[in-house]
Amino acid sequence: MGTQVGYGELDSPLLSSTQQLHIKTGTIWTAIAHIITGLIGAGVLSLAWSVAQLGWVVGPLVIFFFAGVTLLATFLLCDCYRTPHPETGRIVNSSYLKAVRHYLGPRSESICGVLVKESLFGTGVAYTITAAVSARTIQKSNCFRKEGHQASCSYGDDMYIILFGCVQVITSQIPDFHNMKWLSVVATLMSFVYSTIGVGLGFNKLIENGEIKGSIGGVRVLSSFKKWSLIFQALGDVAFSFPFITIVLEIQDTLKFPAENKTMKRATLTSVMVATFFFFCCACFGYAAFGDDAPGNILTGFDIYELSWLVNLANACIVVHLVGGYQVFSQPVFASVEGWLAMKFSNNSFVNDIHLVKLPVLPALKVNLLRLCFRTTYVVSTTGIAMLFPYFNQVLGVLGAFNFWPLLIYFPVEMYLVQRDIDVWKTKGILLRAFSGICLLVSIVAFAGSVEGLVSAKTGKSKL
Repeated sequence: MGTQVGYGELDSPLLSSTQQLHIKTGTIWTAIAHIITGLIGAGVLSLAWSVAQLGWVVGPLVIFFFAGVTLLATFLLCDCYRTPHPETGRIVNSSYLKAVRHYLGPRSESICGVLVKESLFGTGVAYTITAAVSARTIQKSNCFRKEGHQASCSYGDDMYIILFGCVQVITSQIPDFHNMKWLSVVATLMSFVYSTIGVGLGFNKLIENGEIKGSIGGVRVLSSFKKWSLIFQALGDVAFSFPFITIVLEIQDTLKFPAENKTMKRATLTSVMVATFFFFCCACFGYAAFGDDAPGNILTGFDIYELSWLVNLANACIVVHLVGGYQVFSQPVFASVEGWLAMKFSNNSFVNDIHLVKLPVLPALKVNLLRLCFRTTYVVSTTGIAMLFPYFNQVLGVLGAFNFWPLLIYFPVEMYLVQRDIDVWKTKGILLRAFSGICLLVSIVAFAGSVEGLVSAKTGKSKL
């Protein structure tokens, strides 16, 4: 089909700073790479622990429930990308916030804007924590190999969090989504590798045990309050495993015209099915192998002395994947803030000028001072928060539960009702609103349990 200039790019933040049109060359394969980079991330590592809290029946059903909900909500949002217009023929909503503004008005856009940025920022924090845990596990494994199995080999997280932040300062200078296809492809390959290793290690341990561990009711605890709190936190952790809704339209906006909608739906269906398969395998093999002792991060539960090379490979792949995953979730924030500043200060050289920097051996680099300063500050802030709250499971649960209903359910449903002009009292409108209400209840209880877990971890009452 060739390449096309996308409609609606005059609203693109990057265009304001470079005064160039984006050429839309994305295909179903690049879309799948972006989606899987966003989908298979930190959340997959906590699923064995989540199933352990929920038990053999409810645990797998919850994974499929969230997969189905994500698929439905994403399909609704894909339909909101283009809107018929009497004069131009179509309006393109190239980002989640633009779609909310167009369909639901500026007030909803303001509320949604805060939630979206909080969600994307929080995901960056969670990915920073996860990368640090994986890097620390590699260091611990190397220590055991050198010093022996009985060595203490105890390390903190701060150094690794800072190192990951330094890497992100550099990769954050990638201009936008259109320039990071290669990073998403590498990150996707890494996610397949470490997910496969996680499944394989769980299956191997299951064979070694000679039995399937776990129970119908999940982990047994003395306090019923604590049990329900863990169940609700597990719901939040599973919800975090499907976090890519806020970048759906940005990904769709990279695809070739005019089949963006069909291509995006096919890419989403394929990606969610692949991700759910890995989620299910990691969760179930992990729970079957460890039972009630399933760790919060599945890869920390295996013998890193006997299986050091394989565990190290998996953790190294996680770190590389999260470098790309961090960018997938940060680029929309960068584009939004920088685009707003470019429009507000259109004649300001600090905001708009591009400077060529020539380094030895390397090709000339295009540097924008606003991009350099803002993105560095952003990375420093996510790094600082990660150092304050380095609690893997609890942070994932809070973020997943808090953002699940408003971003994944409420706004896509409401925009779809407006876009298709559906009467809320018609059957389809009632069903969609009922679906939204059920998901709201799930989000509330998951958030309550996750906050309790985070408070307990911060006060030293829990090590989960």
